[in-house]
Amino acid sequence: MSGRTFAIGDIHGDLAALETLVSRLPRPTSGDTMVFIGDYVDRGPKSREVVEVVRSLQREANCRVIALRGNHEDAWLRVVDGDGFPQFVFPRGNGAFESLRSFVRGEQPGEDDPPNEEEMKQLLAGSFFPPDVLDWFRGLPYFYEDEHAIYVHAGLPQRDGRFLHPSEVDNPIVMLWLRTESFFRDYRGKPVVIGHTRTEYLPPELSLHTPDDPTDLWAGECVIALDTGAGKGGFLSCIELPAGKVYESR
Repeated sequence: MSGRTFAIGDIHGDLAALETLVSRLPRPTSGDTMVFIGDYVDRGPKSREVVEVVRSLQREANCRVIALRGNHEDAWLRVVDGDGFPQFVFPRGNGAFESLRSFVRGEQPGEDDPPNEEEMKQLLAGSFFPPDVLDWFRGLPYFYEDEHAIYVHAGLPQRDGRFLHPSEVDNPIVMLWLRTESFFRDYRGKPVVIGHTRTEYLPPELSLHTPDDPTDLWAGECVIALDTGAGKGGFLSCIELPAGKVYESR
C-alpha cells in the first residue's frame, strides 16, 4: 500500500505562499509523495525562486516529488519553440512580464507598466529563461496516477460520451488547457485532482468542502480543484490523500 500523497495547487510565482504551505505540512516519510499540479511561474513576483524550490525538493526531499506540467509552462515552450505566442505573452493578466523581471533579477513591474522594446523581444523569444529551466519544463509529465487519484493540471476531455483516462488522450496538451463545466458536474470515476481553473469560478453548490466560501478548495463528488489564487491575490492549497485533510498558506 502506498503512503500519503500531498497534492499542491498552482503556485504562480508566490514564493511566500509556497514556503508557508510547505512549513505546515507534516514531515514526509519515504513512502509519501508530493505532487505539484503545475503553473509554477507568471503573475507572482518570485517565479525564478519558486522553480528553484520545487526543483530542490525533487532532489532533496525525504519523499517522492512529482512536478506536473501546467499550461503556463506549456505556453512558454510554445513561445520558445514557435512563433512567440503573443496572445499569451502580452495580456498583462497572464503575468509573463513578472516572470521576465524575476528571472533577470529586475524590479517587479507595476500593474500598468509596459515592457520596453528590448523586454518585448525577450518575452516573444522566452530568451530570459536559463536553458536548464527550459529543459526542466520539457521534462514535466502531463499527469500522474497513484492508488488514491489521477493528477492532471486542467482536467480530462470527453470522447463518445465518456471522459478519457489520461493514457487514452491522443494530444495530452489538451489536459493542460481545457475548461469545461461538464467535467466538474458530470465526471464520475477515480478521483481526479486538478488546478488551472480558479475555484471561485466553479459551482459552489457542488463543493463538499466549505461551499459557503467560493475562494476555498473545491471538492466535488469525484473532482478536487486546488487553484485558490496563489500569485493572483489568493493563497496556496494542498490536499492530503487518502485522508482528505486540507492545508492552506493563508
